[in-house]
Amino acid sequence: MIISQLARSIVDSPTLRLNEEARLLREMGQPVIHLGIGEPKNKAPITAILSSAAKLTSGDVKYTPTDGTPSLKKAIVRYTEENYNRSIAPENIIVTNGAKQSLYNILFSILDPQDEVIVLAPYWVSYPEMVKMMYGIPVIVASKDGTFHPRMEDILEAVSSYTKAIILNSPNNPSGVVYSREFIAEIVEFCESKGIYLIMDDIYHKLVFDGVVAVPGYTFTQKDLESTKVIAVNGVSKLYGMTGFRIGWVIAPRRLVEVMTNIQAQMTSSPATILQAAAEGALNGLQSHVESLRLSIENNRNVIMDELKSFTGIRVTRPDGTFYCLPDFRAYANDSVELSNFLLKKALVVTVPGKEFGMEGYIRLSFAGSVKDITEGIARMKWALDPNSPKDIYIGDRKLIRDWL
Repeated sequence: MIISQLARSIVDSPTLRLNEEARLLREMGQPVIHLGIGEPKNKAPITAILSSAAKLTSGDVKYTPTDGTPSLKKAIVRYTEENYNRSIAPENIIVTNGAKQSLYNILFSILDPQDEVIVLAPYWVSYPEMVKMMYGIPVIVASKDGTFHPRMEDILEAVSSYTKAIILNSPNNPSGVVYSREFIAEIVEFCESKGIYLIMDDIYHKLVFDGVVAVPGYTFTQKDLESTKVIAVNGVSKLYGMTGFRIGWVIAPRRLVEVMTNIQAQMTSSPATILQAAAEGALNGLQSHVESLRLSIENNRNVIMDELKSFTGIRVTRPDGTFYCLPDFRAYANDSVELSNFLLKKALVVTVPGKEFGMEGYIRLSFAGSVKDITEGIARMKWALDPNSPKDIYIGDRKLIRDWL
């Protein structure tokens, strides 16, 4: 079988691969705990369910405009005005099959072969691969001070005449760090002055803790939406716990939206009508659902931080947002892939290797699940890794872990 060189160069998604491994183990009756998946356990908002059900029962499920239904775009206009303090027109929006397609559409629209895109480490696993799919070059920039917060001096060293865009994700997956207001202001000013696109992946922007605010990039530009280099990506997957609905969107200059619409028309056409109706229901419904989820996740953050204190030798940055943390496990293993495989086989706990996020020796832990999963999962990890932990332990009223493994 002949496979293209480009296709061979794209690695598989580690999170999706681990999800599948966990599913197969569960089907075999194994008591797997999943601390790898970025998926809240809440139910979708009732307004989303009712809106999609109404569209389905009407039987009027047809094509929609490629860039999204007018009613959903109207809801996104209002959401943007309320949360970004920026007035936009429906022509500044394209609705996509999830925020992943939003990012793909942007990169497809702006990159030529050999163009460079700066990716700030730690980064979401798909950013470099998407850039490579456009024959672009991902330029990974890590903070030289050893923190998860990027520094302009490091970015400036990496910028070249080939730099077309910078991808910025705050709150950050996988570290949970929210970038400072001062940094956002500085990088927006730099990109606007240099004509470099700043792609703001805002998918977690309301899932923040301790009164922290994820400041939108539009706050710091004096340019109107038709001339700015700031592009915003968002969606319903994380804020509403609607991961399976696959609805995202891009806010950008009209000309860029037109180009992305042409691309999407040739690729997938419009997102599913019923799913757009669900997203519209979520955006138009009571937003207490988002706050309830945020509070639940913040409590989970506090729990996992307390549980991780029981380990000897690990370091962890307290997350400001998202539902991830990225502890340094180099006291136990330098190879994060080997460590994650060991934890899955030995303790039946799913984690994601830090190598996939540009942080070898670290592992990403998700606290999107239940408190029980967090406490039991961390206890199993400690049991598997710490030679001083008891050979046999109880988890609540469950049997000895040793009996399962």
